[in-house]
Amino acid sequence: MGDTRKALPDFRQSVRMSPNGCDLHLRKRTAGVHGRVTMEAFPHRYRVRGSGRVAGDIELTGERLPLLASASPVQFDGPGDRWSPETLLVGAVTDCFILTFRSVARASKLAWTSLNCDVLGTLDRIDRVTQFTHFDLRARLTLPPGADASQARRLLERAEGNCLIANSLKASVHLESSVEVAEPVKMPVPA
Repeated sequence: MGDTRKALPDFRQSVRMSPNGCDLHLRKRTAGVHGRVTMEAFPHRYRVRGSGRVAGDIELTGERLPLLASASPVQFDGPGDRWSPETLLVGAVTDCFILTFRSVARASKLAWTSLNCDVLGTLDRIDRVTQFTHFDLRARLTLPPGADASQARRLLERAEGNCLIANSLKASVHLESSVEVAEPVKMPVPA
């Protein structure tokens, strides 16, 4: 009979310099499959710094992240050739959906090959407030031969419901998905 004891949480300390001095942070990490650390305990905090001038790009930076330049989209008289707050938000919904699916598929042991997702965010003006009102997700999932397409559809729906970015927004989300199971490769039989 295997060991059924749960691994004890791993508390780690880190000292970070803040603008007001030194802060001590305790982080609780939980052990996952094969003792691998899977996620820090909640709450999580993410910091991004932005810098801009009267004209030009906004520069976004984060700890251990490359600089990201953004500007207004064409619809708001911007150049349209850079990420904007609007495209970053739609991109965050897209990214989170795929990462959430990856996680639920791994937990459910679903084999899959690729997931392509096209998200259309609708920005509108409601009661004199400009806001995103709807996100349409079109997901195309490819599975290897023999994979369970009905399980894959359920996991796509679970990913939609568990996407933390979409759950943090007041706009509605609609998922339209297609699942394609690849055909087995037929090897020619030598004569």
